[in-house]
Amino acid sequence: MTVSAHPPALFGYRKFWASRFGTAPFLPMSRAEMDELGWDSCDIVLVTGDAYVDHPSFGMAVIGRVLEAQGFRVGIIAQPDWNSTEDFLRLGPPNLFFGVTGGNMDSMVNRYTADRRMRSNDAYTPNDEGGRRPDRAVIVYAQRCREACPEVPIVIGGIEASLRRVAHYDYWSDKVRRSILFDARADLLLFGNAERQIVELAHRLARGTPIAEITDLRGTCFVRDRLPDGWSERDSTSLDAPGAPAPKPNPYAYVAPCATPSTGAATATTEAPRHETEVIRLPSFEAVRDDAVLYAHASRVLHLETNPGNARALVQRHGDRDLWLNPPPIPLTTAEIDGVFDLPYARRPHPVYGDARIPAYEMIRFSVNIMRGCFGGCSFCSITEHEGRVIQSRSEDSVIREIEAMRDEVPGFTGHVSDLGGPTANMYRLGCRSKEIEAKCRKRSCVYPKICGNLRTDHAPLIQLYRRARALPGVHTISIASGVRYDLALRAPDYVKELVQHHVGGYLKIAPEHTESGPLALMMKPEITSYEQFRELFERFSREAGKTQYLIPYFIAAHPGTRDEDMLNLALWLKRHEFRLDQVQTFLPSPMASATAMYHSGRNVLQPVTASDAIPVPKGLKIRRLHKAFLRYHDPENWPLLRDALRRMGRADLIGEGKRRLVPAWQPAGTGAQPEGRRKRDATHRPR
Repeated sequence: MTVSAHPPALFGYRKFWASRFGTAPFLPMSRAEMDELGWDSCDIVLVTGDAYVDHPSFGMAVIGRVLEAQGFRVGIIAQPDWNSTEDFLRLGPPNLFFGVTGGNMDSMVNRYTADRRMRSNDAYTPNDEGGRRPDRAVIVYAQRCREACPEVPIVIGGIEASLRRVAHYDYWSDKVRRSILFDARADLLLFGNAERQIVELAHRLARGTPIAEITDLRGTCFVRDRLPDGWSERDSTSLDAPGAPAPKPNPYAYVAPCATPSTGAATATTEAPRHETEVIRLPSFEAVRDDAVLYAHASRVLHLETNPGNARALVQRHGDRDLWLNPPPIPLTTAEIDGVFDLPYARRPHPVYGDARIPAYEMIRFSVNIMRGCFGGCSFCSITEHEGRVIQSRSEDSVIREIEAMRDEVPGFTGHVSDLGGPTANMYRLGCRSKEIEAKCRKRSCVYPKICGNLRTDHAPLIQLYRRARALPGVHTISIASGVRYDLALRAPDYVKELVQHHVGGYLKIAPEHTESGPLALMMKPEITSYEQFRELFERFSREAGKTQYLIPYFIAAHPGTRDEDMLNLALWLKRHEFRLDQVQTFLPSPMASATAMYHSGRNVLQPVTASDAIPVPKGLKIRRLHKAFLRYHDPENWPLLRDALRRMGRADLIGEGKRRLVPAWQPAGTGAQPEGRRKRDATHRPR
């Protein structure tokens, strides 16, 4: 059993016999729709926690249309009632398998705030209604599918399954949970965007291969009892013990930086030869559950095995069985990703929802995704763990076709394209100059601590795409709403000029995340000087265009490695630059992110983990609220909390009036948890 580095072309399979039924206007959600299509059964039934929107920004629509293009009959069960099995039998038992996802977001992230408060709304539900999906939706849905049809294989996937594929720290229960595959009682887990593996899986099942025998697909996880014959094992179940007379094999072997000190460029000689039948054994679930430092170590090893070019399989013991993780899938080629986006999406919600408003759809209704993946490697973000760090870009023609289809087919289009982007706005067609080096590289980021010398940073293809899109008849405005990676943009001033003068509607959101070196290093974000340089370009090009435009920076409070003093310095920076943030973000430990491992363990997982090297971690509601209050230093509700903190920190000199003070000594009547004195002036007064 070995996985292939050269998978079949995504659309190169012989179509399944049911292709004779043609294309459905919408994938059916009821027996009546199946009857209209002439179907007696579904080959595959997809269960999702989101409302069904037939648009390429919704994962279930993409997977459903990709499988339909292979000739399979695919039905959708959206937001079923999980209190019984009745809804899960709405379309009858599928011939091949159930495909289960929690939706476009992890169900716990979707349902709870960073303060663990339940949200009252759900943007992926008609009329923004909350409570239409259960906590841990993948587990609940998969168990109901098993109860409804015990003999039908169950495959789980999507962001929730992807990020919970191994033993993982769960912020909402404040404990390490085992792989979601065990709790869901599913047969197979697909991680990543998963088109490759689900297409191959469907064709093999259609040919009669039992799902238990399908163990060689990249991007899959499954359970087995023992190591297969012919495989060797690298033991990474414990930390190194420096100075031991006979040290164990280094679990971080082959992790030399891929940049040479002199050039910063990657070399092709930084990795030992690959072992096609070597597996890395992670610490067991029980070990990482009971030892937070071992959890940090396991997280680091896992993140070093994410490059499809050199990643090895991983195993992790859960009780008396092994969880087996195959290497990540090979990224889609441009032709393949074009094929995915060119499928016949209706580009609107299923008619069953009538006139109900689905906020997530409204947000992306007139936007176009131009690429996938991110090589930034920010430790608090899970994009790399899900989509990978290799950028998968669509062709210019494919993007233009989608804009034209949106213009001609989507009701309500007025000529404004709300975004041309993706995980980032400006990584389109960027990547390593050498495929050989890219396949061997083991760096977590191509841009941190500095931009790799082997990274192509030419933004000319993106500029050309913008110009061609702007010239389309019926298109008068194209906004860029995806986040701009400003350290990359500094390498391409022509791009910044194009962006600022044609694609900013007064405000541009950007994410420096912090101002202080300590937190930024653990975030794997550039120093604040890069932001300052970008701001200078932004303002200059705005002036040249005769426009008054503003940067809106985003910052994170309470990230691992952040001290009270760091947040104070950030607040002083905000006041000095006259920023008064309306929306602020408190760090949310999402499953599998490196920063989540730091939060749980208090260790820096960006370097070899030791038991002694601890980092500060803002835990607990009180300190997290304080750090958030520093970001909103201008809100009178936060002044009592900030005054107490400043006195405790020995910075009472920052209490009072004037530009160099952070908060006043007085409190407007009716504000703050601890009102101090009476109102001295109108609350709208803004002392400088």
